[in-house]
Amino acid sequence: MSHSTLPRTAQEAATPPPATAVAPPPRPAGGSVWPASAAPLPHGEVAVGGVPLTELADRFGTPAYVLDEDEVRRRCRAYLRAFPDTDVYYAAKAFLCRAMVHWVQEEGLGLDVCSAGELELAVTTGFPPERMVLHGNAKSPADLQAALRLGVGRIVIDSTSEIARLAAAVPAGTRQKVLIRVVPGIAAGGHAKIRTGTDDQKFGLSIADGSAQHAITRVLSQPRLELVGLHCHLGSQITTVKPYLSAVRRLVGLLARIREQHGVTLPELDLGGGHGVAYRPGESALDVAALGGKIRAELAGSCAAAGLPVPRLAVEPGRAIAGPAGVVLYRVLAVKRTGAHMFVAVDGGMSDNPRPALYGVRYAPRLVGRLSVAAPEPVTVVGRHCEAGDVLATDVQLPGDIRPGDLLAVPVAGAYHLSMASGYNLVGRPPVVAVTGGHARLLVRRESLADIQERDIGL
Repeated sequence: MSHSTLPRTAQEAATPPPATAVAPPPRPAGGSVWPASAAPLPHGEVAVGGVPLTELADRFGTPAYVLDEDEVRRRCRAYLRAFPDTDVYYAAKAFLCRAMVHWVQEEGLGLDVCSAGELELAVTTGFPPERMVLHGNAKSPADLQAALRLGVGRIVIDSTSEIARLAAAVPAGTRQKVLIRVVPGIAAGGHAKIRTGTDDQKFGLSIADGSAQHAITRVLSQPRLELVGLHCHLGSQITTVKPYLSAVRRLVGLLARIREQHGVTLPELDLGGGHGVAYRPGESALDVAALGGKIRAELAGSCAAAGLPVPRLAVEPGRAIAGPAGVVLYRVLAVKRTGAHMFVAVDGGMSDNPRPALYGVRYAPRLVGRLSVAAPEPVTVVGRHCEAGDVLATDVQLPGDIRPGDLLAVPVAGAYHLSMASGYNLVGRPPVVAVTGGHARLLVRRESLADIQERDIGL
């Protein structure tokens, strides 16, 4: 029997639905932030990937992360259409598990990894290491050793101190292809903590102060390193094309200076990711199709003006592929009125989604699985942790009769939630469930108390 046709309990079947209902989530064509498969069902239910969300909550418990496989694949294909003849690397830091590795490989994407852990998980899943790029502003010896041992295609050099360390680790008689991460001096991104294209942060080597040029000279002098191109990453949650076009012009200018000073024409240019998505209806998102066309046109024009061949382009989307494909389910534990505020506390929080605490992000949670005739009221959805900053959504409209036991669904939960999850209060990280074609399967099981205790070997 399909999971989407499982019978309701006798109590559910005997309970007639109220006569009036709060409207179901809008369909994706109307500007929804839900996955394309999201569909309203009777009695306040919503299905994703053909599976009712209440069924998933009952089967897997809450909190639970739901990942729409078809949405992930659809977004991978959209990038390949927007960026033909381009290396599209999925940024593993957004979210990684074995199934995600398998999906992006099948769809023809490469993989951008930031640690030996991400690298090993991908390789042991069967992902070809030559289609990977290793990043990191402070790569450990273990990171570099794993990359060289497994044969990673590209390593992005982020500091001058890394050059000699990496060159010394490359086996004799071989060469490692590298990119140099350049800071182009462009401010872009949705929050100060996720802007990485300026000189006042930890990533990359500045064009303005000559650090990038110095690193290029040093890399070219290392016989075991093969400099194949430049890399930059402007930040995250960028919703306009203009910063990327500015970056293209500045990097092409640097490519021209490299040819002039060293007689070397670098064949690759990696523009990173940071492509913004909408977390709430009405918010802006980066138009990937427009981005691809305009970047390629700018690159061709800038190279023609500089007399350079057009380098092989690469981009690294992460959030824009995984984020909108995810929905997280929470169960309401408590409802509390304090003065003029109504707080709705759920069974998850900052341990599975630290983004609101870190960046002040706002979401659009929704009651699912129950009809309500109550007028909506502004509420603050908070987590279960012992921090005043454990707030998942502020001033969101939910039915005034919201109560313990209700199920809330929060869309756009596929990126930078579980990948940044912590062990705070030892509650255990939630499971990840894939849905497609009316079926659900567990990808990552819930972290249990036994898992946590096994790591504690003290006394």
